[in-house]
Amino acid sequence: MIKFENVSKVYENGVKALDEVSFEVEKGEFVFLVGSSAAGKSTLIKLMLREVVASSGSIHINDIDVSKLKHRQIPYFRRNIGVVFQDFRLLPNKNVYKNVAYAMEIVGASNKKIKSTVPKVLSMVGLADKAKMYPAQLSGGEQQRVVLARAIVNRPAILIADEPTGNLDPETASEIMQIIENINLSGTTVIMATHAEKIVDSMKKRVIELEKGCISRDESKGGYTYANN
Repeated sequence: MIKFENVSKVYENGVKALDEVSFEVEKGEFVFLVGSSAAGKSTLIKLMLREVVASSGSIHINDIDVSKLKHRQIPYFRRNIGVVFQDFRLLPNKNVYKNVAYAMEIVGASNKKIKSTVPKVLSMVGLADKAKMYPAQLSGGEQQRVVLARAIVNRPAILIADEPTGNLDPETASEIMQIIENINLSGTTVIMATHAEKIVDSMKKRVIELEKGCISRDESKGGYTYANN
């Protein structure tokens, strides 16, 4: 599903963000990425999305050699990856239904498919009654639910979440994590970068910890910090 082999990334300013990183993620896994700021988590995500290219090493996602993708192939590659960001990135001039439908429109889905799928996904994330509302009319938690709906509406094989609970209160964060776990249980592979210690500790999923661009820990059923610390 996801395979990094000896991947390093050095930016043009000379900063080495990743150093000889290797790991594999199997289909259906749930993996937390943890580590301090500047540990390399964001670079790892950008590499998976092909927003940046590795300086060395190889990355394979769904049996695709990401480094060899031509520019015109990248949008098609990303169709199998749903992405959730901390800052929502919703379209302010479109209501909830249209924000989610837009993700289907850009991949060429038919109107019939959109009309049958979007309501189901909104129901899945608890927004069936908010379809006609606009982002500015929603709470932060509701906006994040829209982002989740948009990320999964095309049934991606992988969901990448970058600090999805960072701006949410604990109760709302817990609700969002329950939705993400349900998405994972349906078969979607989840990679989530987070600083939310309580969430990581309570869920006991696989934890990959980055430190200064290297993997310092890869632990199944782990916590935010190593169990023996």
